[in-house]
Amino acid sequence: MLDKIAVLIATLGRIGFYTKAPGTLGSAFAAVISALINVNIFAIILIIILGTWASCRAEKILGANYNKAHDPGCIVIDEAVGVWLAVLYLPKSFIIPALVLFRIVDILKPWPVYLFERLPSGYGIMADDIAGGIIVNILLQAFIIYY
Repeated sequence: MLDKIAVLIATLGRIGFYTKAPGTLGSAFAAVISALINVNIFAIILIIILGTWASCRAEKILGANYNKAHDPGCIVIDEAVGVWLAVLYLPKSFIIPALVLFRIVDILKPWPVYLFERLPSGYGIMADDIAGGIIVNILLQAFIIYY
């Protein structure tokens, strides 16, 4: 039962299974949620904790099915957290730029993001997107301050 719950959380209600670009779909889903409601830091922290647990467990279940030892593509809770961190405390008009920048950072994995990906199990799955979301948020906050 806990395995099914972990997979449901890690794949955002199975969104991660619906496309050949699950990370983009998971990120877009998070952007839509951000447009509809204000996701606050306390909710994000709770989702990070729950998502890390779910990712650790789901990786063991799904890893073999997707022939990957680490970070099966269908696990997309990390992308949602990354987008929510990217848009945190930004005006709603920045949701699309934050989404685009986050996807670029998530795909390219620049320093220091790629270092976090090396953490074991669900910690690495979540940590690189947390770092990416924070970096995007800092860049966009700096843009707002500068302009």
